[in-house]
Amino acid sequence: MQGKITLPAWDSLAELDDEALPLLPTALLIARDEYPDLDPVAYDALVQSHADHLRTEVDTLDRFPLKIAAVNRHLFDELGYGGDHGEYYDPRNSYLNQVLDRRLGNPISLALVQMEVARRLGIPLDGVSFPGHFLVRLPVDDGMLVMDPFNGGRPLDVDELRERARSHLGGEVPDDHVLAQILDAAPARAILMRMLRNLHGVYAERGEWDRAARSADRLLKLAPEQEDALRDRGLAYLQLDHLAGARHDLGLYLKRNAQASDAQWVREKLIELGAGAPRLH
Repeated sequence: MQGKITLPAWDSLAELDDEALPLLPTALLIARDEYPDLDPVAYDALVQSHADHLRTEVDTLDRFPLKIAAVNRHLFDELGYGGDHGEYYDPRNSYLNQVLDRRLGNPISLALVQMEVARRLGIPLDGVSFPGHFLVRLPVDDGMLVMDPFNGGRPLDVDELRERARSHLGGEVPDDHVLAQILDAAPARAILMRMLRNLHGVYAERGEWDRAARSADRLLKLAPEQEDALRDRGLAYLQLDHLAGARHDLGLYLKRNAQASDAQWVREKLIELGAGAPRLH
């Protein structure tokens, strides 16, 4: 219900099933790390106002493609939500409060707004962790409608989807089976993990190691089994001269991933720390 939104506790997230993980509240929880004064009730009410504006029109339409076309028209044409083509890697594009304030975002944050509004209107819009840009999908009578929220919700045909995937598959054009796997619906946890990985990448590129460490740490709160996040947090700790934390994370990463392609490089980092390589038993 509107006005009843509460943000989950970080330490509770790993125990929640994907179906129980609240997408919008957890995205706002991620944003609260950077914007501690954000008001989740206000942002939930803003999303609800978008849905309420559309409800009468959407309820008169009898097919999901027509309903989502109305949602897209309102969000992208009338309200002006759009992809930040000029400053794609601006971290604000991954923080949902900023996306709702600025009406600018990256593919995954815009998809989240689009999905949340659609679902409040009874439209089963799902996210797709497509390689490159995040997409959304909607079931239709003869299959599914796939759309690009970064470009106004534009529908994508199968040929464009194959071409987009090809550049991320070593030049191989995916067949029907592979493409169908790529277009699987992404659960909430996968969406939030991708958002945090985006933030980690942006902050690591900028050398903002405190925020890079925080992003990796939050990813581990969502999914403790993510070994790459353990490594990334350790490397960020190393940059911050938090040597005990770096030794712990990098040593544990090696213990769990002794045959990883970067294992030797991580061992060398540990040796530089004076920790030696961990013994494997």
